[in-house]
Amino acid sequence: MVRPAAVWPPGAAMLEAQGGSHGCERPMRSQSGASSVGRMLEVQPGLYLGGAAAVAEPDHLREVGITAVLTVDSEEPDFKAGAGVEGLLRFFVPALDKPETDLLSHLDRCVAFIGQARAEGRAVLVHCHAGVSRSVAVVTAFMMKIDQLTFEKAYEKLQTIKPDAKMNEGFEWQLKLYQAMGYEVDTSSAVYKQYRLQKVTEKYPELQNLPQELFAVDPTAISQGLNDDILYKCRKCRRSLFRSSSILDHNEGSGPIAFAHKRVTPSFLLTTGSQAQCTSYFIEPVQWMESALLGVMDGQLLCPKCSAKLGSFNWYGEQCSCGRWITPAFQIHKNRVDEMKMLPVLGSQTRKI
Repeated sequence: MVRPAAVWPPGAAMLEAQGGSHGCERPMRSQSGASSVGRMLEVQPGLYLGGAAAVAEPDHLREVGITAVLTVDSEEPDFKAGAGVEGLLRFFVPALDKPETDLLSHLDRCVAFIGQARAEGRAVLVHCHAGVSRSVAVVTAFMMKIDQLTFEKAYEKLQTIKPDAKMNEGFEWQLKLYQAMGYEVDTSSAVYKQYRLQKVTEKYPELQNLPQELFAVDPTAISQGLNDDILYKCRKCRRSLFRSSSILDHNEGSGPIAFAHKRVTPSFLLTTGSQAQCTSYFIEPVQWMESALLGVMDGQLLCPKCSAKLGSFNWYGEQCSCGRWITPAFQIHKNRVDEMKMLPVLGSQTRKI
């Protein structure tokens, strides 16, 4: 069931365009060799997929019955006034066809836009520049959620209808993460937090400031968490450091295999394994770490109160004692902290477990 979304007014755009290029897609070719970049293909009743030329003449959209357009491209189409534009529902997502492009964060809004438009009886066109990668990724995500399909099943089904569909490997990875989160982008999940960290790592050397949303709230700044939340304190001075919700679990590694961290599919993708062999917690950055992280690639993590050594960080990654390589790594040694569980009634009190 697609959650309802706001009705986007004509010309509405999300975020801002990135660059002037159309990305890296290559135009589709028909069997005759002629360019078919503008060809529209109906992949489901009322759902079309196409390229940039499909929106070049809006009156042709009206002839086909399309009254909603979702554009996933570097530039928003310039719809000139005409019969085909009046009443046309539009949604624009700025995105380049590159593996490092963050499409995952837009998927909920894209799927909701398509779902709502179809619920209103509209036919929807999803297009990018060539109709091969970006639009294919969005339509695949929609099929995954609506039909509750795995990424592989949905992609295979779409390729059966459109054999030249070929999204880049970065989008494939992101759709697998979308599946892992239950077809909904959960920004509080360990899967999304690790994804967000990796995205920051890709451009870290050029960053002047770290995004504030990257950091978990310092537990000393809030009185209590959820009843089932565990608080971790410095073993030496008892200063609160992080909560269990900040721990990024990972699958157990096994020897040299654990160093295959440059693969497209990350270790945290679908399941979390036993952490029995792990002597450290790998967590998301917490606000008290900020001054130590900016401008350096690696270093020690010290208690902000007593300066006791808690662990280390490395934007390139570190190996856990279980053998798994974690990138980036914010590692706290288990023997440097104590677990404190919140009491269900007196939330401001804690007890050691």
